[in-house]
Amino acid sequence: MSHDLPPDDSGDGPTLSRRSLLVSASALALGGLPADAAPATDGDLTGLSATEAVARMARGELTAERYATVLLARAEALKSLNAFISLDPALVLEAAREADKARARKAPRGLLHGLPIPVKDSLNTRDYPTTGGTPALKDFRPREDAPLVARLREAGAVVFGKTNLHELSFGWTSNNLAFGAVHNPYDPKRIPGGSSGGTAAAIAARIAPLGVAEDTEGSIRVPAAFCGIKGFRPTTGRYSTAGAVPISPLFDQAGPHARTVEDLELFDHALTGEAPLATPSSLKGVRLAVARQFWFAGLDEEVARVTEAALGLLRKAGAELVELEVPGLEALIAATTDQVQNHDVRVELARYLATYGAGVDFKTLVAAASSDIRATFAHDVLEGGPGFVSEQAYRDAVDTHLPALRRTFREYFAKTGAAALVFPATMVTPPLIGDETELRVAGKPVRFDIAVARNIAPGSTAGLPGLVLPAGLSRDGLPVALEFDGPAASDRALLALGRAIERELPPLPAPRLT
Repeated sequence: MSHDLPPDDSGDGPTLSRRSLLVSASALALGGLPADAAPATDGDLTGLSATEAVARMARGELTAERYATVLLARAEALKSLNAFISLDPALVLEAAREADKARARKAPRGLLHGLPIPVKDSLNTRDYPTTGGTPALKDFRPREDAPLVARLREAGAVVFGKTNLHELSFGWTSNNLAFGAVHNPYDPKRIPGGSSGGTAAAIAARIAPLGVAEDTEGSIRVPAAFCGIKGFRPTTGRYSTAGAVPISPLFDQAGPHARTVEDLELFDHALTGEAPLATPSSLKGVRLAVARQFWFAGLDEEVARVTEAALGLLRKAGAELVELEVPGLEALIAATTDQVQNHDVRVELARYLATYGAGVDFKTLVAAASSDIRATFAHDVLEGGPGFVSEQAYRDAVDTHLPALRRTFREYFAKTGAAALVFPATMVTPPLIGDETELRVAGKPVRFDIAVARNIAPGSTAGLPGLVLPAGLSRDGLPVALEFDGPAASDRALLALGRAIERELPPLPAPRLT
């Protein structure tokens, strides 16, 4: 069913026009858009994968300027999704023209040459503000790119603006009270997930084929699941997170959103220099672990139905599902995940602000934050709140429980011989914007954070690589996804396996947006 997008509901936050998203105004400043700005007659350029777009530009079949122009027009047409905090068409087109000039003079080109890539507005960029989605940083302009952004530019990418997010990356909705809620392209009344909701919405809506997200406890994977796209959270530490608004260095990890696993591999190749591995010819004999007691309990009925159907397809394709529980998992997560994050954010965020010259300290930043973030920090982060983490509790989490969790997963993978654990990424389909306290799941009340984040917490806490793939649509047209967590440092093998799994799962139709 087609959806009419609702008007921007950013409240007191800046409007999209004030964020330089209007392509027409920029075109006037530049003397008009190129003559080939009209939609392509030989195919829908917005539907290209990143790999296809780069290949066309390399062959000279498509200019970077034309491609950027088409994507900018798409962003303008779908601005009510509120996927971007800042997007400057003049900057994008200037970089695209430079890419075309480099190709014309046969200069060396990188893997991402001419490719527009949206960047989550929690990573430093030299030519855009880095707001972290919070009011106190709305005018913060870092002096230089975060290393990850710099590496993407070196590979030829064009920074395609900064995407909206859950404020300070501290939540899973992307219902940002300062800059407005991000809307899910499959149903704009619903959340896209968070915290990297803007990047996910942009990729799902065909505004760009590949984008930068970031994940501490699900912020790549939940939006990928809710927006029906692919998401990859690599082994913690695989990509640099320097120059990113932090929560915890033990858990923080940047990673890509895309619509194909091949594009996730392209991103990984560009950042690490490691070429993708060969795709398995089939799933015959591939062992996938299933632990139902933790990951499958209490699922929404539609999530359960789509998940079981997808597992049936994998089994039919030859995969062997090995059913075995992970011993002591729930207790280890309860003793580790929140303790590390709620402690580290007050330390690491203060350090970030000072290191990069943000012009504001931690206390002032929190005082200026939106009401929901202030309440969360007062409860869980700041001294005196009931969730405040003492130094002793933190040391217990880091020195005892976290090593035990990592050891438990090493032993589990060794015992099962599994290439990956497989489970539904979330317990529910995307909730409505505003339903952020309690949900009804299978007829029972369930806390929002449990319904959305229970399943993704173990992988990121343990530092495992996690790959989210769409599994199908619910009966009311909402995405459902599987997550595949591999052993630590198995990133390339997991992505190669993902390509094989991708062949067996039903492709999701694009969201129908008007």
